[in-house]
Amino acid sequence: MDNKTKILIIGASSYVGARLYFDLKSKFAVVGTYSANPLSKSFVHLDIKNEEEVEKVVNNTRPDVIIHVANNASAKWCDANPKEAVLLNQTATQYIVDSTNKVNAKLIYTSTMGAIKPSNLYGKTKLKSEEIVKTTKNGYLILRPSLILGYSPNTTNDRPFNRLLKNLDEGVPAVYDTSWKFQPTYIRHISEVIESCINKAVFNCSIVIAVPEMKSRYDTAKDILTPFGIKVTPVDAKDSTFEIFEDDLSELNELNLPKYTYEEIIKEIVDDMRNRDKFVI
Repeated sequence: MDNKTKILIIGASSYVGARLYFDLKSKFAVVGTYSANPLSKSFVHLDIKNEEEVEKVVNNTRPDVIIHVANNASAKWCDANPKEAVLLNQTATQYIVDSTNKVNAKLIYTSTMGAIKPSNLYGKTKLKSEEIVKTTKNGYLILRPSLILGYSPNTTNDRPFNRLLKNLDEGVPAVYDTSWKFQPTYIRHISEVIESCINKAVFNCSIVIAVPEMKSRYDTAKDILTPFGIKVTPVDAKDSTFEIFEDDLSELNELNLPKYTYEEIIKEIVDDMRNRDKFVI
Protein backbone atom coordinates (compact mmCIF):
# COMPACT_ATOMS: atom_id res chain seq x y z
CA MET A 1 0.00 0.00 0.00
CA ASP A 2 1.12 3.56 -0.66
CA ASN A 3 0.64 6.88 1.12
CA LYS A 4 -2.88 7.22 -0.34
CA THR A 5 -4.11 4.38 1.84
CA LYS A 6 -7.22 5.56 3.69
CA ILE A 7 -7.28 4.75 7.39
CA LEU A 8 -10.20 5.05 9.80
CA ILE A 9 -9.06 5.27 13.43
CA ILE A 10 -11.96 4.28 15.66
CA GLY A 11 -11.21 5.94 18.99
CA ALA A 12 -8.93 8.71 17.71
CA SER A 13 -9.65 10.88 20.75
CA SER A 14 -8.44 8.22 23.17
CA TYR A 15 -4.99 8.31 24.75
CA VAL A 16 -3.52 5.80 22.28
CA GLY A 17 -5.76 6.77 19.36
CA ALA A 18 -4.78 10.44 19.52
CA ARG A 19 -1.08 9.57 19.27
CA LEU A 20 -1.77 7.16 16.40
CA TYR A 21 -3.66 9.91 14.59
CA PHE A 22 -0.81 12.39 15.16
CA ASP A 23 1.86 9.95 13.96
CA LEU A 24 -0.01 8.58 10.93
CA LYS A 25 -1.86 11.63 9.57
CA SER A 26 1.10 12.85 7.51
CA LYS A 27 1.71 9.43 5.98
CA PHE A 28 -1.80 8.26 5.12
CA ALA A 29 -5.26 9.70 4.52
CA VAL A 30 -6.57 9.40 8.08
CA VAL A 31 -10.10 9.87 9.42
CA GLY A 32 -10.69 9.78 13.18
CA THR A 33 -13.74 9.12 15.35
CA TYR A 34 -14.58 10.17 18.89
CA SER A 35 -17.17 9.18 21.47
CA ALA A 36 -17.30 12.05 23.99
CA ASN A 37 -14.28 14.31 23.50
CA PRO A 38 -13.50 15.52 19.95
CA LEU A 39 -9.81 16.46 20.01
CA SER A 40 -10.16 17.65 16.43
CA LYS A 41 -13.07 19.36 14.68
CA SER A 42 -12.57 16.93 11.81
CA PHE A 43 -13.33 13.87 13.95
CA VAL A 44 -16.59 12.01 13.36
CA HIS A 45 -18.81 11.04 16.28
CA LEU A 46 -19.20 7.30 16.78
CA ASP A 47 -20.70 5.23 19.58
CA ILE A 48 -19.25 1.78 18.90
CA LYS A 49 -21.94 0.21 21.11
CA ASN A 50 -24.49 1.21 18.45
CA GLU A 51 -24.35 -1.34 15.62
CA GLU A 52 -26.20 0.85 13.10
CA GLU A 53 -23.95 3.82 13.83
CA VAL A 54 -20.82 1.71 13.35
CA GLU A 55 -22.08 0.47 9.98
CA LYS A 56 -23.03 3.99 8.88
CA VAL A 57 -19.65 5.56 9.73
CA VAL A 58 -17.64 2.72 8.18
CA ASN A 59 -19.79 2.70 5.03
CA ASN A 60 -19.57 6.49 4.65
CA THR A 61 -15.80 6.48 5.15
CA ARG A 62 -15.04 3.32 3.13
CA PRO A 63 -11.46 3.00 4.40
CA ASP A 64 -8.78 0.61 3.22
CA VAL A 65 -7.72 -0.05 6.82
CA ILE A 66 -9.60 0.35 10.10
CA ILE A 67 -7.67 0.74 13.37
CA HIS A 68 -9.81 -0.12 16.39
CA VAL A 69 -8.53 1.48 19.59
CA ALA A 70 -11.82 2.36 21.30
CA ASN A 71 -11.98 -0.04 24.26
CA ASN A 72 -11.89 0.83 27.96
CA ALA A 73 -8.44 -0.25 29.16
CA SER A 74 -9.17 -0.15 32.90
CA ALA A 75 -9.27 -3.60 34.47
CA LYS A 76 -10.88 -2.10 37.58
CA TRP A 77 -13.62 -0.46 35.53
CA CYS A 78 -14.33 -3.73 33.73
CA ASP A 79 -14.64 -5.63 37.00
CA ALA A 80 -16.97 -2.98 38.41
CA ASN A 81 -19.09 -2.76 35.24
CA PRO A 82 -19.11 -6.26 33.73
CA LYS A 83 -22.11 -5.86 31.40
CA GLU A 84 -20.88 -2.55 30.03
CA ALA A 85 -17.36 -3.96 29.69
CA VAL A 86 -18.52 -6.91 27.58
CA LEU A 87 -20.63 -4.61 25.39
CA LEU A 88 -17.85 -2.04 24.86
CA ASN A 89 -14.79 -4.30 24.76
CA GLN A 90 -16.26 -7.35 23.06
CA THR A 91 -19.71 -7.04 21.46
CA ALA A 92 -18.73 -3.75 19.78
CA THR A 93 -15.76 -5.54 18.23
CA GLN A 94 -18.21 -7.81 16.41
CA TYR A 95 -20.04 -4.75 15.10
CA ILE A 96 -16.77 -3.33 13.78
CA VAL A 97 -15.70 -6.62 12.18
CA ASP A 98 -19.09 -7.00 10.48
CA SER A 99 -18.87 -3.49 9.04
CA THR A 100 -15.22 -3.99 8.06
CA ASN A 101 -16.18 -7.06 6.06
CA LYS A 102 -18.98 -5.20 4.27
CA VAL A 103 -16.54 -2.64 2.82
CA ASN A 104 -13.76 -5.21 2.25
CA ALA A 105 -11.30 -3.37 4.49
CA LYS A 106 -8.47 -4.66 6.65
CA LEU A 107 -8.69 -4.38 10.44
CA ILE A 108 -5.95 -3.56 12.94
CA TYR A 109 -6.99 -4.26 16.52
CA THR A 110 -5.13 -2.97 19.58
CA SER A 111 -5.39 -5.77 22.11
CA THR A 112 -3.11 -6.30 25.11
CA MET A 113 -0.45 -8.66 26.44
CA GLY A 114 -3.03 -9.28 29.16
CA ALA A 115 -5.03 -11.31 26.63
CA ILE A 116 -2.26 -13.92 26.35
CA LYS A 117 -2.99 -15.32 29.82
CA PRO A 118 -6.15 -13.48 30.88
CA SER A 119 -6.67 -13.34 34.63
CA ASN A 120 -9.47 -10.74 34.75
CA LEU A 121 -12.53 -9.64 32.77
CA TYR A 122 -10.58 -7.03 30.83
CA GLY A 123 -8.13 -9.63 29.51
CA LYS A 124 -10.93 -12.08 28.78
CA THR A 125 -12.90 -9.56 26.71
CA LYS A 126 -9.77 -8.68 24.77
CA LEU A 127 -9.00 -12.35 24.08
CA LYS A 128 -12.56 -12.92 22.88
CA SER A 129 -12.27 -9.84 20.69
CA GLU A 130 -9.07 -11.25 19.18
CA GLU A 131 -11.03 -14.35 18.16
CA ILE A 132 -13.71 -12.13 16.59
CA VAL A 133 -11.10 -10.03 14.77
CA LYS A 134 -9.67 -13.17 13.16
CA THR A 135 -12.92 -13.49 11.19
CA THR A 136 -12.06 -10.33 9.24
CA LYS A 137 -12.14 -11.49 5.62
CA ASN A 138 -9.66 -9.13 3.94
CA GLY A 139 -6.91 -9.30 6.55
CA TYR A 140 -6.42 -8.53 10.22
CA LEU A 141 -3.60 -7.50 12.51
CA ILE A 142 -3.71 -7.95 16.29
CA LEU A 143 -1.32 -5.76 18.29
CA ARG A 144 -0.53 -6.68 21.89
CA PRO A 145 1.09 -3.83 23.83
CA SER A 146 1.92 -3.99 27.52
CA LEU A 147 1.59 -0.95 29.80
CA ILE A 148 1.80 1.96 27.36
CA LEU A 149 3.98 5.00 28.06
CA GLY A 150 4.62 8.15 26.08
CA TYR A 151 3.17 11.55 25.30
CA SER A 152 -0.18 11.80 23.51
CA PRO A 153 -2.28 14.79 22.42
CA ASN A 154 -4.85 13.37 24.86
CA THR A 155 -3.44 14.31 28.27
CA THR A 156 -6.71 14.04 30.22
CA ASN A 157 -7.73 10.37 30.08
CA ASP A 158 -6.86 8.48 33.25
CA ARG A 159 -3.99 6.47 31.85
CA PRO A 160 -0.68 5.58 33.57
CA PHE A 161 1.40 8.04 31.56
CA ASN A 162 -1.03 10.91 32.09
CA ARG A 163 -0.71 10.32 35.84
CA LEU A 164 3.04 10.82 35.41
CA LEU A 165 2.35 14.09 33.60
CA LYS A 166 0.18 15.18 36.51
CA ASN A 167 3.04 14.45 38.92
CA LEU A 168 5.31 16.57 36.75
CA ASP A 169 2.92 19.47 36.22
CA GLU A 170 1.99 19.64 39.90
CA GLY A 171 5.64 19.32 40.91
CA VAL A 172 4.92 16.99 43.81
CA PRO A 173 6.69 13.80 44.95
CA ALA A 174 5.30 10.60 43.42
CA VAL A 175 4.77 7.13 44.92
CA TYR A 176 4.74 4.11 42.61
CA ASP A 177 4.45 0.34 42.95
CA THR A 178 7.39 -2.05 42.74
CA SER A 179 5.46 -5.36 42.79
CA TRP A 180 4.14 -5.79 39.23
CA LYS A 181 6.80 -6.29 36.54
CA PHE A 182 6.10 -5.80 32.85
CA GLN A 183 7.75 -5.01 29.51
CA PRO A 184 6.85 -1.36 28.80
CA THR A 185 5.44 -0.28 25.45
CA TYR A 186 6.36 3.08 23.91
CA ILE A 187 3.28 4.67 22.37
CA ARG A 188 5.10 5.75 19.18
CA HIS A 189 6.34 2.19 18.73
CA ILE A 190 2.73 1.16 18.09
CA SER A 191 2.43 3.75 15.31
CA GLU A 192 5.69 2.63 13.75
CA VAL A 193 4.68 -1.04 13.73
CA ILE A 194 1.34 -0.14 12.15
CA GLU A 195 3.01 1.94 9.44
CA SER A 196 5.52 -0.79 8.70
CA CYS A 197 2.89 -3.53 8.58
CA ILE A 198 0.68 -1.53 6.21
CA ASN A 199 3.57 -0.70 3.88
CA LYS A 200 4.90 -4.27 3.93
CA ALA A 201 1.42 -5.84 3.77
CA VAL A 202 1.97 -7.78 7.00
CA PHE A 203 -1.43 -9.07 8.08
CA ASN A 204 -3.17 -12.10 9.57
CA CYS A 205 -0.92 -12.31 12.61
CA SER A 206 -0.58 -11.20 16.25
CA ILE A 207 2.36 -9.04 17.36
CA VAL A 208 3.54 -8.18 20.87
CA ILE A 209 4.86 -4.60 20.97
CA ALA A 210 7.15 -3.94 23.94
CA VAL A 211 10.77 -3.70 25.01
CA PRO A 212 12.80 -6.74 26.12
CA GLU A 213 13.45 -5.52 29.67
CA MET A 214 11.15 -6.19 32.65
CA LYS A 215 10.37 -3.08 34.72
CA SER A 216 7.97 -1.94 37.45
CA ARG A 217 5.74 1.13 37.63
CA TYR A 218 8.28 2.56 40.07
CA ASP A 219 11.16 1.96 37.64
CA THR A 220 9.40 3.71 34.77
CA ALA A 221 8.17 6.61 36.91
CA LYS A 222 11.64 7.16 38.40
CA ASP A 223 13.38 7.06 35.02
CA ILE A 224 10.85 9.40 33.39
CA LEU A 225 10.38 11.91 36.21
CA THR A 226 13.89 12.13 37.71
CA PRO A 227 15.28 14.17 34.75
CA PHE A 228 12.66 16.79 35.67
CA GLY A 229 13.64 16.88 39.35
CA ILE A 230 10.59 14.98 40.63
CA LYS A 231 11.29 12.59 43.51
CA VAL A 232 9.74 9.13 43.14
CA THR A 233 9.27 6.87 46.16
CA PRO A 234 8.82 3.07 45.89
CA VAL A 235 6.00 1.15 47.56
CA ASP A 236 5.10 -2.55 47.43
CA ALA A 237 1.39 -2.50 46.56
CA LYS A 238 1.27 -6.28 46.04
CA ASP A 239 -0.49 -5.65 42.72
CA SER A 240 -1.88 -8.88 41.25
CA THR A 241 -4.19 -7.28 38.68
CA PHE A 242 -2.16 -8.79 35.85
CA GLU A 243 -0.07 -11.94 35.74
CA ILE A 244 3.68 -11.41 35.45
CA PHE A 245 5.25 -13.08 32.43
CA GLU A 246 7.93 -12.29 29.88
CA ASP A 247 7.52 -12.37 26.09
CA ASP A 248 10.40 -13.02 23.69
CA LEU A 249 9.10 -10.47 21.13
CA SER A 250 9.66 -13.06 18.43
CA GLU A 251 7.15 -11.48 16.03
CA LEU A 252 9.00 -8.15 15.94
CA ASN A 253 12.23 -9.98 15.18
CA GLU A 254 10.89 -12.48 12.65
CA LEU A 255 8.93 -9.85 10.70
CA ASN A 256 11.79 -7.32 10.85
CA LEU A 257 9.61 -4.68 12.47
CA PRO A 258 10.77 -1.63 14.48
CA LYS A 259 12.25 -2.48 17.88
CA TYR A 260 13.28 -0.49 20.96
CA THR A 261 15.27 -1.06 24.13
CA TYR A 262 14.07 0.31 27.45
CA GLU A 263 16.86 2.89 27.50
CA GLU A 264 15.83 4.11 24.05
CA ILE A 265 12.16 4.60 24.91
CA ILE A 266 12.97 6.49 28.11
CA LYS A 267 15.10 8.92 26.11
CA GLU A 268 12.34 9.37 23.51
CA ILE A 269 9.65 9.85 26.17
CA VAL A 270 11.66 12.46 28.07
CA ASP A 271 12.37 14.31 24.80
CA ASP A 272 8.65 14.25 23.90
CA MET A 273 7.74 15.66 27.31
CA ARG A 274 10.17 18.52 26.76
CA ASN A 275 8.63 19.27 23.35
CA ARG A 276 4.90 18.98 24.04
CA ASP A 277 3.96 21.87 21.76
CA LYS A 278 4.57 19.79 18.63
CA PHE A 279 1.72 17.38 19.43
CA VAL A 280 -1.12 19.19 17.71
CA ILE A 281 -3.86 17.37 15.84
